[in-house]
Amino acid sequence: MISELQFQFSSGQLANRFLNELTHWTSSSGNVAVKAKLAKGSDTVSVRYFFDGKGFDYTCSELDDLAGHYGGEEV
Repeated sequence: MISELQFQFSSGQLANRFLNELTHWTSSSGNVAVKAKLAKGSDTVSVRYFFDGKGFDYTCSELDDLAGHYGGEEV
């Protein structure tokens, strides 16, 4: 199952910091491949990932926490 989330930040700089963090980030749920890019301007990041549907997916919650670290929130 492919999940797509978007996170809004107060500035493009914070969005880019979050985006850069995701290049080396791994979910505790296992090998979840995360693809991220800027979307809707420089202050929004679109994140896509594939979850195999086995067990509970903590990836969304972990991404929310990581975005919150940079002052972002899901839109």
